[in-house]
Amino acid sequence: MSELRVRFAPSPTGYLHVGGARTALFNWLLAKKQGGTFILRIEDTDVERSTKESVDAILDGMKWLGLEWNEGPFFQSDYFPLYKEYVQKLLDAGKAYKCYCSAEVLDAKRELAMKEGRKPKYDGTCRERSDQPEGPYVIRFKAPRDGATSFDDLIKGTITFPNEELDDLIIQRTDGTPTYNFCVVIDDATMKITTVIRGDDHVNNTPRQVQLYEALGFPVPQFAHVPMILGSDKARLSKRHGATSVIAYRDMGYLPEALMNYLVRLGWSCGDDEIFSRAEMVQKFDIGSIGRSASVFDPDKLNWLNAHYIKSCDPERLAHLLLPHLSSREITTLGGPDLVAVVKTLQERAQTLEEMAERAVFYYNAPTSYDDAALAKFDSSHLLAVFAAVTAKLAAVDVPDVSPIDALFKVVCSENGWKMGQVGQPVRIALSGGTQAPGIAEIVVVLGGTETIRRIEKMQGYLSGK
Repeated sequence: MSELRVRFAPSPTGYLHVGGARTALFNWLLAKKQGGTFILRIEDTDVERSTKESVDAILDGMKWLGLEWNEGPFFQSDYFPLYKEYVQKLLDAGKAYKCYCSAEVLDAKRELAMKEGRKPKYDGTCRERSDQPEGPYVIRFKAPRDGATSFDDLIKGTITFPNEELDDLIIQRTDGTPTYNFCVVIDDATMKITTVIRGDDHVNNTPRQVQLYEALGFPVPQFAHVPMILGSDKARLSKRHGATSVIAYRDMGYLPEALMNYLVRLGWSCGDDEIFSRAEMVQKFDIGSIGRSASVFDPDKLNWLNAHYIKSCDPERLAHLLLPHLSSREITTLGGPDLVAVVKTLQERAQTLEEMAERAVFYYNAPTSYDDAALAKFDSSHLLAVFAAVTAKLAAVDVPDVSPIDALFKVVCSENGWKMGQVGQPVRIALSGGTQAPGIAEIVVVLGGTETIRRIEKMQGYLSGK
């Protein structure tokens, strides 16, 4: 393996967001491409908001997408003693100090700074303080005040922050718990992370973290900040734009390879190519090809991709994936048509597994109502004549394959002077309840001759009773 070490470090305060999943994917692809190590770290130092349910949701989302990790998952909450050790090192070296300013004092300082047109940053009141009064305190990093802090971003180029714009970061709270920016540095340094790929909402954190690396004598990793994902209104992608959870897309009937393919193309390009297998993604991925601009989430594009993957998917796998979507509709396949055969009639037209499940219902539950508007296009006498002719032919033959059934319907049309639409549509309504269904011969073959005749006879009774 190469020396490359990357990580995905979500906070377990909710589900795995599609933006986080894309960041994880970019890390995973770079590790795969370079033969490096992909590490999963759960940043659960926010004890009040972190939950086991969120951890499980993150792990489930990662596993569903196939983003297997090489090391972890590691949990920040297991490393509190390590963080305290490094806080003490900074104190001992005179690179950190105790700050006794109360929240009320800090609020007053902030309000005064804003009133005077200054940046509302901590003014360093306790920076050189020698006394240690009784009372609560935080520990702050003694940040350099002169010069500037720069880093070369693999996506955005060189980014520079004047040090005078950065205040003395709190690295330990009054309750003794370490803060996010400090933990991240210790984790990445001790885990020997070489490249940090994360969302560009972390750009402003990076100079503070670079200063901490340097103060502790750690090598500074490379950084790559990925632009955010926006909704159609160009606002940051959120629940009001629709589903943002990876697991929600699974439950809506998207295939993992479709969502993975869609996410990789959100911000990364490889010519005009749109469809990539996992192997092709790994082979062609180049972090330098990630754009600097935000990407817009397009549900229609995702649906198109998902339809492509459904169409080309193995029917047996689709049948297995379809079962939960049928179960949610209280549909059992026991005693009904072969589910694989059902899938084969639907996968050419379905955009999602949810859509496929809805269209599969009639195979297992014979219709109890019919599209009367569609039936009204035909005279009752014509409908009854069609049903009588079709059942007579079906009763005399086996139903082995689509071709003989197509031929049977052509014979019915020829013998009676009917067009195919005058025969196929009424029979489709009798079998499925409506007009939106697979080809009539496909339906007959999957249902079988006996069930087909039973449903047509039921329709005959429905018409006779009207």
